[in-house]
Amino acid sequence: MLEAAHSAKNRGIDVVVGYIEPHTRPKTMALLQGLEQLPNFQLEYNGIKLREFDIDAALQRKPGIFLVDELAHTNVIGCRHEKRYQDIEELLNAGIDVYTTINVQHIESLNDTVASITGVLVHERIPDFVFDRADQVELVDIEPQDLINRFQEGDVYKEKQERQALQNFFPLRT
Repeated sequence: MLEAAHSAKNRGIDVVVGYIEPHTRPKTMALLQGLEQLPNFQLEYNGIKLREFDIDAALQRKPGIFLVDELAHTNVIGCRHEKRYQDIEELLNAGIDVYTTINVQHIESLNDTVASITGVLVHERIPDFVFDRADQVELVDIEPQDLINRFQEGDVYKEKQERQALQNFFPLRT
């Protein structure tokens, strides 16, 4: 998504980062360089400060393309919409193109299939109609061992999250 954003920016399109999941991955952080980023807003939930996508700031800024990570994310109570995909629908309805990301297990009709393979049932999902409305989809598929290597090199999550993901999704391979 970030590489595509740089390509669009180089073609003269107004590109703004609305929200990128803050896993502090060095390669991701490097790809954010040179891209305008909207500040997120913080909400407190159960004593924890959480960052969320600021849809009002996005609608005011109204770039050609917005980048919003984690399409299936459930927003914190206090946000306008329950789910991030609803935020993105509002941006699209306002005439703003959106680049976003989603893992295949978060698509409702594929969730059971992925769960039967991985043994992990994912609860954050998007309805199929959201995915079906996309003008363009880029599938990024890598071999399981390559993904495990990316986890172990810190390219996906922080160490604690990386261990948990490896144990959940690749219990026999780690």
